[in-house]
Amino acid sequence: MQDTGCLYVVATPIGNLEDITARAAATLRKVAVVACEDTRRSLVLLRHVGAAPAELMALHDHNEAEASRRALDRLAAGRDVALISDAGTPLLSDPGFELVRLACERGIRVTPIPGPSALMAVLCASPVAAGGRFFFEGFLPPRRAAREAALAEALRRAQATVFFEAPHRIAQTLETLAALGAAKRPITVARELTKAFETILHGEVAQVAARIGTPRGEFVCVLGGAETPAPADGEEALDVLLQELPPAQAARLAARLTGASRKALYRRAVQGRAMVAARVGQATAASSGAEESPGSAGQGAR
Repeated sequence: MQDTGCLYVVATPIGNLEDITARAAATLRKVAVVACEDTRRSLVLLRHVGAAPAELMALHDHNEAEASRRALDRLAAGRDVALISDAGTPLLSDPGFELVRLACERGIRVTPIPGPSALMAVLCASPVAAGGRFFFEGFLPPRRAAREAALAEALRRAQATVFFEAPHRIAQTLETLAALGAAKRPITVARELTKAFETILHGEVAQVAARIGTPRGEFVCVLGGAETPAPADGEEALDVLLQELPPAQAARLAARLTGASRKALYRRAVQGRAMVAARVGQATAASSGAEESPGSAGQGAR
């Protein structure tokens, strides 16, 4: 019976090609197959380390299931396969989990080759307290409502949150954090890590938002944890969110955070706004009446 090949999960540089480890380079030189996100980008790295695999296979978000099956066929035939991402450690917000899962199910050996990681790199350079405890969010959801909910949940955590963000959304994400009451929360925002134009900004959310400039490159952020976690009670969370957000949005986020009924929270938010408006109207009417009374008395005297 023919032995199966080994699946190597290989961490690659996040920017600077010199960051590849000697073990990773040796692994890429010896395997028969390399499964990667973008074959053109991976060829640059493979040439840098002198690797020339017999097969270079694309495995990305859009073909992960089918490409994983093909990679398993190679492994079953006794060929070693290296799984790499465009940058950093595979499976951390990158494709490849399906291949690793199936390989483990079939008893195929999976060997990690550790190395560069944007997650670890930003934590090492950030003054935001993590203390070895942090929450890795990965990429924030692209849709605005889901992204706001994820950020609102991050603000409730006692530990720091690390997340990735696209250049065309980073400014809006910082604005959303400020709108959720986190303008003074400490944050580190880094881009182009290990590259020629590496930029790492530290400060409060509002300060970093003012310095972000023209965003380029993928961003990695470390958001400080809450000194005291936000209330888990739906109505209390709603009251906090209503200070910055309209009723529908505040109700949706409060429901997402606490599990309370969104419809009930929305009714409460609308009723609360109506009561405030009524009190303002009464106060305005009373004030107007008080201003008119001297004039009325004067007219009576004339």
